[in-house]
Amino acid sequence: MKIQLPKIEVNSPVIIWYAGISFVILLFGYATGGNSTMELFTCYRTSLNDPLMYFRLISHALGHSDISHYLSNFFLIMLIGPVLEEKYGSKRLLYMMLLTALLAGIVNVLITPNGLLGASGIAFMMIILCSCTSVQSGTLPLTMIIVVVMYIGKEILSGIAVNDNISQLSHILGGICGIVFGLYYNQHGFDKK
Repeated sequence: MKIQLPKIEVNSPVIIWYAGISFVILLFGYATGGNSTMELFTCYRTSLNDPLMYFRLISHALGHSDISHYLSNFFLIMLIGPVLEEKYGSKRLLYMMLLTALLAGIVNVLITPNGLLGASGIAFMMIILCSCTSVQSGTLPLTMIIVVVMYIGKEILSGIAVNDNISQLSHILGGICGIVFGLYYNQHGFDKK
């Protein structure tokens, strides 16, 4: 009797590429002693004449400080992302991810002198967006309200009470983007192209 192995399917190309590119960037960061991560993938306030500043407004979502940071973000993204990519389509999800990263980068540069690094804003956007996947016109799902209160409430409290290197602002902005995208696309409909 011959055993036939199932065929492996690339079910979520945007999420798989995102995880893969971020992992390669992490390895490159290790190889350069963190210099490449700081120079290319950490968003921080600098001169408007610095062309890399504009790149870093989005590229910060690709960089991570270490393997633990990477895994904590991509466990969530790899779990939730394929469901969202199936529902919204690859192009639409990529657009939401890029816009979330850009908004987090701009707000970070304008408001705080701290550097911004990692995919946690996108992970938070996906958490909230996932709770909106079955929204019907004119309704707000209770699960979305509970998730918003839990995650964004926790980030507000952490931002006030805890002094750490975690950007609660990025998490909150990601959550707000998830609310806006979820409600907009579920109310107005969309084409999964």
